[in-house]
Amino acid sequence: MFAFSITTLAMCLLLPNPRSRVQDQKQYSLALALLTTAGVVFRSELALLVGTQTLFLLATRRINLTHTIIAGLIGLTTGLTLTVYLDSTFWQTFPLWPEFEAFRFNVLAGQSSEWGTEPWQFYFLNSLPRLLFNPLSYLLAIPVALRQPATRSQALALLIPALSFVALYSFQPHKEWRFIVYIIPSLTAVAALGAAYLWTHRSRSLFARLATHALVISTLVVFCLSNFVLLPASAANYPGGQAIDAMHIQHSILHETDLDSGKINAPINVYLGNLACQTGVTRFLQQSPSSGWVYDKTEDKDIKSTSGFWDRFEYVVVEADYEAEFMDADETSLRRALPTSDWERMLVVDSFAGISVLRPGIPASGTAERRVIGAVAGDRTVDLFESLREYVRKTVLRGWWVEIKMRPRVQVLKRVR
Repeated sequence: MFAFSITTLAMCLLLPNPRSRVQDQKQYSLALALLTTAGVVFRSELALLVGTQTLFLLATRRINLTHTIIAGLIGLTTGLTLTVYLDSTFWQTFPLWPEFEAFRFNVLAGQSSEWGTEPWQFYFLNSLPRLLFNPLSYLLAIPVALRQPATRSQALALLIPALSFVALYSFQPHKEWRFIVYIIPSLTAVAALGAAYLWTHRSRSLFARLATHALVISTLVVFCLSNFVLLPASAANYPGGQAIDAMHIQHSILHETDLDSGKINAPINVYLGNLACQTGVTRFLQQSPSSGWVYDKTEDKDIKSTSGFWDRFEYVVVEADYEAEFMDADETSLRRALPTSDWERMLVVDSFAGISVLRPGIPASGTAERRVIGAVAGDRTVDLFESLREYVRKTVLRGWWVEIKMRPRVQVLKRVR
């Protein structure tokens, strides 16, 4: 997201705008410098986006070669100075350039393929439609912007570098939407050009009037789906983070007397399982070492299979498995090493398990929706949402409804003393 914020600012500077050529040169140079810095510090794949943007600007004579070289050198120097100095200091290794190491491992050594591969067309047929979300943005608005002479040149100036970047990056076998998310502002800007053209011409054309109505309705539908379905689903994808946060709160409640008196029972050892670390546990959620909390993420199964390894832990944060009454197969070493009588389940966190279509007569649980809306807007808004949901379900949808399906995913176990 750090890279995304910088690239969005750079794309803003690259927007076609009637200015003097000198002003354009300065803004385009600054944009290329920002993209280069973001690529050096945060995301190495931005090198391709810098390349496509630079080639397009040079080919269309919007920037000269001198300004391009200067912008590249400024961005490269700034980025290298920041990343090498800071990361070498933090990791106590000099010189260290993390993004180059990642590029060498993932691209040059081809190790990223171990995380899965997708066909060349995956980004165009899967990722981009999902990121744009509203199908009318790419089926209607963008084609309109390309078709009309008044908006065509501006649309092409945004689309050609962006889609060229995606086309080139598609040759990398391992694909994730986060690698191409930087071009979404450009695509939505082109869609906005098309939508604006339709809106201003809605009184002159039946097609423009119908298309405008369709865009407005689809935008409202997408807004509702994003906020009341996808947002709760996304928030429910991080049970590990919720579990460790709840564990800290529960511990502070149980030991409130000790905390008030300044007495700290150190160390408080916590084992963080693999699933918990993949679903939201980060160092930002961990307490400082001075507070007495010590976190362990050991993955070696031979070490974990010995009972002595687990004797020091006060809490373990691992995958919930009600059938085995302890852990799932990934934690078999823990299951073998520890008798369940030594531990009690302190809390269980549910996570996203799909979408449920509720037939008429089946009550809605609304677990995920209540959690997200309550955290953002409070309990009164939750009550308002539930009343609105029941009204819409009864009067509009004839009893049908769609909601987030949840299942137990991560649990916190506390040692029985």
